Amino acid sequence: MSNDVTPASPTDDDAVAALVALVRIPTVSVAGEPSTGAPFTEFLAEHARRFPLMHARLDLTLLEGTAMLFHWRGASSERPVVLMAHLDVVGVETADPWRHPAFSAEIADGEIWGRGTLDDKGSLTALCLAVERLLARGVTPAQDIWLSFGNGEEVSGAAASAAVEHLRTTGVRPWFVLDEGGAVAARAFPGVAKPLAVIGVAEKGTTTIELTVAGRGGHSSTPARGDAVARLARAIVRLDNFTFPGSLPAPTIEMLTRLAPHAAPAMRPVLSRTGRFGGAITRALQVAGPESAAMTRTTAVVTTLSGSPGHNVLASVARAGVNLRIMVGDTVAGTVERIRRVIGDDRVRITVGDANEPSPVSPWDDDAFRLIEAVIADSHPDAVPTPYVMMGGTDARFFTTICPRVYRFAPFRMSKEQRASVHAYDERIGVRDFLDGIGFYTDLIERVA
Repeated sequence: MSNDVTPASPTDDDAVAALVALVRIPTVSVAGEPSTGAPFTEFLAEHARRFPLMHARLDLTLLEGTAMLFHWRGASSERPVVLMAHLDVVGVETADPWRHPAFSAEIADGEIWGRGTLDDKGSLTALCLAVERLLARGVTPAQDIWLSFGNGEEVSGAAASAAVEHLRTTGVRPWFVLDEGGAVAARAFPGVAKPLAVIGVAEKGTTTIELTVAGRGGHSSTPARGDAVARLARAIVRLDNFTFPGSLPAPTIEMLTRLAPHAAPAMRPVLSRTGRFGGAITRALQVAGPESAAMTRTTAVVTTLSGSPGHNVLASVARAGVNLRIMVGDTVAGTVERIRRVIGDDRVRITVGDANEPSPVSPWDDDAFRLIEAVIADSHPDAVPTPYVMMGGTDARFFTTICPRVYRFAPFRMSKEQRASVHAYDERIGVRDFLDGIGFYTDLIERVA
């Protein structure tokens, strides 16, 4: 670490240019492969070029080859804070109809288009720009700030696990952790016109199971009833027709209660008494749409299928991959056992892959959560801040072993269409929304005490 870089605060044009440059680098992480190839090393070099003060004045530890863990020493180390993002992205399907090429980072209609703009280079870039601007002003944070940028969040989270181990061995116990997750979401809840600033206080568990059926194989001219594919198909249909029991965990009850004053008049009496009308509300959410239904229960969906290698060959083995998102209060083992009973066929073998239990629930009646709420109130005054349970998984889950206050929030406005574009196509972020996100992180760091 040195101090021989002339301070220069990035302008808004510099900020947009930084995100464009980083989105154009296709840092696609692949399961089972290290994130150390050319795109990742190029990203590191571009990051150092765009954020020279960070690299000159903060301590940097590289983890898993290209993941970055920065330490910004504050006036005190008593209540350190960890701010997170990840630099890897998911791949792009060639058949997806992107309006602008996925790694072009074109600016059109007031938005920056490209893979990673929302997940998660937008957060990473906004956070680094906030740090760079504060360094240019000569700011020293009140508490130590750790910046953890993973390189394999989409596939393994190994870098986040390594970051946790680094902090643990150096005796760092964070006051709170903030990662990606929620957002300032428009049209997020039926009957509520205001945008919701949803702050993840927990996340569902996740695993993938494989359903396997062995068959006799052979030529398609002499088929037998109930071959491997047919038996697997029957199991899939049974699972698809099954609905996991619904419930409202404590964060969801708190969220609905907070929404009550902002809901349509007919909904207010019910939402304000969510504890009393929980069953009716759960049933209503389950029929309101996929987003709402997922808030209430464990979900299982078939994502991969394989069988015969040829049109005239009977499958000797048929397989289906099933992705599970496990509700807070449920367990991986209990969910798998329930699926076993639903399928009801001993010839369908169930293999459980890497599994993460639902995370612990972080407190919302707490100074750290209230700080995040207060910063949101300034950056997005029209939004209703509320805790919620994340449907997807994040690197934040690893930090629950060293910190009881782990939150998930990206400070960007997202329409329903934008939320649907994550891991799909036409992912993009509004230029104004991105710039507002820089302000959020700047304010948050300055208000940490």
